[in-house]
Amino acid sequence: METKVTILGVPFDNITQEDFLKALYDRLVNKQKTFLVTANPEIVMYARDNEDYYQLLLQADYIAPDGIGIVKAARTLGKTIKERVPGYELMLGLLEIANIEKQNVYFIGAQEDTIELTVSEVERRWPNINIVGYHHGYFNHADPKMIEKVKNTDPDLIFVAFGFPRQEKWISNYLSQASHGIAVGVGGSFDVLSGKTKRAPSLVQTLHVEWLYRLIRQPSRYKRMAVLPRFIKQIYKQKKKERNQ
Repeated sequence: METKVTILGVPFDNITQEDFLKALYDRLVNKQKTFLVTANPEIVMYARDNEDYYQLLLQADYIAPDGIGIVKAARTLGKTIKERVPGYELMLGLLEIANIEKQNVYFIGAQEDTIELTVSEVERRWPNINIVGYHHGYFNHADPKMIEKVKNTDPDLIFVAFGFPRQEKWISNYLSQASHGIAVGVGGSFDVLSGKTKRAPSLVQTLHVEWLYRLIRQPSRYKRMAVLPRFIKQIYKQKKKERNQ
């Protein structure tokens, strides 16, 4: 089975969530710089429309298939992705590892009350983690002083919740200056971890319709969801192109 599966130009790592965490554990304890991206169809389509962002994704050490749409797209193209690997679950797994290994962790992003609630929840659930700092996401992301501030705390793990594409751009800039650390963009995960937003019920997750659950609860997401028909259309265009080659 392929170790990489390319969807509209984006190379996804074709490993299970368990294997992702094993690989990340090794890199964490060996202090290897690591750029982890969790990508869904929205990110793939944004990369398709924005060359700078696409090139940035190609710098990533790992790209996880975060979204059932990625798994189904692979199937349509006659390929197999072992399983969907939700970014939220990877974050929880990394926090478990950080707790066991007593690692330094920095949290950055979201609103001020959200980040404070997130840190409180991490302290409650993973007491052995050394939280070296946190900051809300409402600042000039191009400000080099923030990168310096985070770097000076010597984090082993950095969770960045700006939403794409800003979080990946910031991570790329950060890692270009840092000596070590796993950095991952986690989008709206702090909202869930803090308790401000409820995650979809288990049945909804099992049926892979979390996108519909989120849309019902947050109708403002409609514009973001509008990219899905374009994604599906491009997948079938790629399928037709490959068939004719």
